[in-house]
Amino acid sequence: MRRSFLIGAALMVAVGGGSALGAGPATAASPAPAVLLVCNGSTAPCPAGHGPYYRTVQGAVDAAHPGDWILIYPGVYHEKSTQWPTAGVWIDKPDLHLRGLNRNRVIIDGSNGTAAHPCPSAAAEQDFTPRDGIVVWKASGVTIQNLTVCDYLSGSTGHGNEIWWDGGYGTGKIGMGSFTGSYLTATSEYAPATGLQGLAQYGIFADNSRGPGLITHSYASNMADSSFYVGACKQACDTELADDTGVNSALGYSGTNSGGRLIITHSVFVLNHAGVVPNSQNSADAPPPQDGRCPGSATKSCMFIEHNLIEDNNNANTPNDGVGEAAPVGTGIQVAGGAYDTVTGNIIANQGAWGIVTSDYPDPETPPPPSHCQGGIENDPAPGVCLFRAIGNRIYGNVFIHDGFFGNQTNSDLADATLSSYTPRNCFFGNVARGGRLTSAPAHIERASVDGKPCGKAGTGVDVALNDQMICNTGVEPCPLPPAEAQYPKQTRTVMLPLPRLPSMPDPCAGLPKNAFCP
Repeated sequence: MRRSFLIGAALMVAVGGGSALGAGPATAASPAPAVLLVCNGSTAPCPAGHGPYYRTVQGAVDAAHPGDWILIYPGVYHEKSTQWPTAGVWIDKPDLHLRGLNRNRVIIDGSNGTAAHPCPSAAAEQDFTPRDGIVVWKASGVTIQNLTVCDYLSGSTGHGNEIWWDGGYGTGKIGMGSFTGSYLTATSEYAPATGLQGLAQYGIFADNSRGPGLITHSYASNMADSSFYVGACKQACDTELADDTGVNSALGYSGTNSGGRLIITHSVFVLNHAGVVPNSQNSADAPPPQDGRCPGSATKSCMFIEHNLIEDNNNANTPNDGVGEAAPVGTGIQVAGGAYDTVTGNIIANQGAWGIVTSDYPDPETPPPPSHCQGGIENDPAPGVCLFRAIGNRIYGNVFIHDGFFGNQTNSDLADATLSSYTPRNCFFGNVARGGRLTSAPAHIERASVDGKPCGKAGTGVDVALNDQMICNTGVEPCPLPPAEAQYPKQTRTVMLPLPRLPSMPDPCAGLPKNAFCP
């Protein structure tokens, strides 16, 4: 489903699933966890005398029992299902543990390229079948660690998610519990010369899960929607992203209709179109809104965006679903129609438009059930529109460095773009600008008479100049200002970053039963 924010980001959530059959020996049920070994010899000879090995990851998954380990030897695995053709690797068994021996050398590749040159960028080497990479379907307790997934692409039917824990997209229900990912790399090197066909959408994606979830020491890049996504878990997410890096995507992080205990911490979001964007949508995926309150609490926040480095997210030439279908370029953090989120202790540097902005989101979409404008205001500000309010968010203790340098009116460190006055206000206090004066729209945002403490008071309401600038930045509506008064970067091409070498798990054999790969 694709939606355009009137003020904010557009999210495309891809539907998919599937399983690939692989050759390998049958595995008998065992009271103790087994270790199933995968090696195809594509880049390094399989260890002699210890086989037979499963030649495909899917073959090992099909043979495994809950609780088993699947250990993958270095190689390039072009996993493509025949039984479930919309996934490279399809996992629907709980408590499986999928681990590569080397993050950079175990590559699950959706392309038609060679093992010698994985994750190719050339169109001639792509498989344009709409497909996701590794999909965990409603299976709790699945861990994925220490490997790379690349070049699983989208099409007219969606898909293009590299690693996806899916608790039931489109059901409106929480269908999955715990999940863990660590030392993962998710990317795509392909960009079409013209048009949007084939762009990968999401790097590391989790939805409809109650957790506890953990994604750590992971990297995602070159996504047309977002590097990381946690959503469809309103007030129930119980997930932490820690020590992660989101680069060169339309959004570094996106989270639609998420909340409850959800922590994004000690991570880096850099060189994206926009950085971190929790948001509400009248979505077919799950009932809105994005609500950061703790379960059962009227006002206490359990959604924390804290202690991150968010820098240089001014990149109009990332992969992107289309003009205006991302958050305003040059924005570090945008809470778009979200409520009761806490944003604290972050370093926000070199953001050309706004360092941190809270904004309402008027959503024109009329989705199928289960969503019907829950948490929003129907027919506001126009018939058929659902207005999601940014209300009760607290933004404090952040450090700003050289933000707002695009120089348009209202470009600043802090901004509050609501369409009316709400109680409690979006509350700004204790933020500092290194090397200069803290700037904001409206001006003096931290004063008690504007949007500062005490936080339980009503907000100041509409800043017309700020809302005009946000419309001009996103381009989803005609800009109401002369071109000279709203200068923002426009996409001229699509630039893809090369696949980096990144640290692997310190000891990929740790915690595993004895096996031929870990004697």
